Amino acid sequence: MDKKSIIGLVLIFLIFLGYMFWIKPSDEELAERRRQDSIAYMERYRADSIAMAEARRAHEQDSLLQLSMGVDSVVDSAGNLIVTAPQRNLGQFSVNNSNPVVNVHVSNAVMNMRLNSLGASVQSVVLNDYKTFDSADLEIITPNANNMDIVFVDAGNDVVNTKLLPFAVFVDGKEQGENADIEVNEGDSVTISFRAYVMPNDSVSAIDKDAYLEFCYVVWGDKYEVDFDVNFHHIQKNVSVTPNLTLSWQNTLNRQEQYDRSQKGRNASRNKDSERFYTTLYYKNIEDNPDNLRDGRDDEKQITTPLEWVAYKQQFFCAILMSDGDGFRNAQRLAVTTDKGNKNDNYLCSMSSTLGLDYDATSDDYKLDMGFYFGPNKYRELRDMHRGFERTLPLGWGFFLTQWFCRFVFIPVFNFLEGFGWNYGIIIIVLTILLRIIITPLTWSSYKTGAVMRHLQPEMEAINKKFPKQEQAMQKQQAMTALQRKAGINPMAGCLPMLIQLPILYAMFRFYPASIELRQKSFLWCDDLSTYDSIVNLPFNIPVYGDHVSLFCLLMFAMQFVYTIYTMKQQQSQASMPGMKFMMYFMPFMMLFIFNSQSAALNIYYFFNLLLSIATMFIIRGVTTEEKVRARMAKAEAAGKDKPQKKSKFQQRLEEMQKQAEAMQKQQQRR
Repeated sequence: MDKKSIIGLVLIFLIFLGYMFWIKPSDEELAERRRQDSIAYMERYRADSIAMAEARRAHEQDSLLQLSMGVDSVVDSAGNLIVTAPQRNLGQFSVNNSNPVVNVHVSNAVMNMRLNSLGASVQSVVLNDYKTFDSADLEIITPNANNMDIVFVDAGNDVVNTKLLPFAVFVDGKEQGENADIEVNEGDSVTISFRAYVMPNDSVSAIDKDAYLEFCYVVWGDKYEVDFDVNFHHIQKNVSVTPNLTLSWQNTLNRQEQYDRSQKGRNASRNKDSERFYTTLYYKNIEDNPDNLRDGRDDEKQITTPLEWVAYKQQFFCAILMSDGDGFRNAQRLAVTTDKGNKNDNYLCSMSSTLGLDYDATSDDYKLDMGFYFGPNKYRELRDMHRGFERTLPLGWGFFLTQWFCRFVFIPVFNFLEGFGWNYGIIIIVLTILLRIIITPLTWSSYKTGAVMRHLQPEMEAINKKFPKQEQAMQKQQAMTALQRKAGINPMAGCLPMLIQLPILYAMFRFYPASIELRQKSFLWCDDLSTYDSIVNLPFNIPVYGDHVSLFCLLMFAMQFVYTIYTMKQQQSQASMPGMKFMMYFMPFMMLFIFNSQSAALNIYYFFNLLLSIATMFIIRGVTTEEKVRARMAKAEAAGKDKPQKKSKFQQRLEEMQKQAEAMQKQQQRR
């Protein structure tokens, strides 16, 4: 980077700051804007609440209109059923049209669940122990009449959509003809069954109530898990095996965490600093580790191999559909989409899965054994189910021992410290200290190298003056290496330890914002460690930076600036590479913009990590005096240790490449 480029960047930055001050409104305008924003927000929130309540009340009436509808279909080359357009009957299951639409509310110690007999699906799930950022009910499953559907062809070649079937309801074996509220106590369970009968072979025979399609849910008193079975009981003659059965599962995901209110509508959904970045669809093949669609973006995939489970994961919560048998035969479609026409500010994205199901037509009582999990992304909770669900948590890279460190060192220590009942801010600080103790042996040689090279500045400057020309780079490098060898340092020894700690730092970058233990936990002025702390809400939005000021981010910025000043004093590059010096000083400002909307926990970690790094360098600098360095150099020179030593193959190749470069440069100069 030359002098003109540096001046240009500085001018651009100054113009940017001047423009921001120029467009800043007056105090009266700010007060009026805040008042108008508050009124608009309350009106928007009230309208959304009313619309949701009206949608729920109208759900049963709207659903009844669907009873006269079915779907047209096509069959793909693999024999899978593809739903395309409405049809007009329920085939051999039309006898169920007279069943009433019944809502069943089930509550236990951890959640409230609503099931509906129209489609026999889970209509909504609300967690008891958690709230959204604005203290509203936290829904894992958003009310939707079409969130689950099993599609198949009956023996009469009619397409049957279970979402259009009004099932008969049974609670612990007793038929339920009206809405029911069920509370499951700890240690107990309840079984809710939905049965759809088939038409008799003739119009005069009574319905055989021992032949039915059944959706069976088992809810326990203290679990986030729900057992889910689909039973084809004595109806093997009524279900066609061609085309294959499919299960469609959909959910609309709404925002649950704090985000920049300046980002409205579609812009809010695209805000990478919000929970959308941590929201995606995970899936697990029977034989492979879990995989996922792209983080924070719309994506779609088709899987031809059997799947064990599919998870709709948000930042801190997830809904998982799992198979307890041989798995889903394939995934015709796994998708994360964003409805650009959705004007609700709380809308995040939509997820859908179309899964192939196996069916044995020779079995008189065939069962599809499945289950749900509706709950928090808590590592121990997910790990204890032994299904690989904990792999949905962002624990860093899958290589270089990063995930191993998080799973077997960092998380157990974090959970251990939780047992003391400390504030989570204190736990983060203690963890940072413990982590620094682990990392210090790796970085000691790097810090020591910087401290020694600080005392070698006169000799290095003399070498730079002795070999000022570019074609003398080889001689200058050899002189520098000889000088450093006398001082007992190896510049390369400090690079590898610094690289080793990068995955650990990255793991912390991913873990803290996704740790549900920190969600809505306060520390000092911060109300929620899992998101940014705002001490000032700006009346305008600054690109990348946001519409607020995070104090923890400012403290981190100040500490990083001090760290940069301290380290640059020990670097020889500031004299010979002014462009590098500018970049080092510019880095804290860049981090200020990037981390302003990151979690407070992450900024606390980086602040204390930098503070401890400075303290470590200060200690090393104190014990590495110039007298000790000069004494070591004199001892090495007296013992003849400055004589050329045997070069490694890497050094030989490097010198050979430098010689070739010098030769090519000389040839170009002659031309």
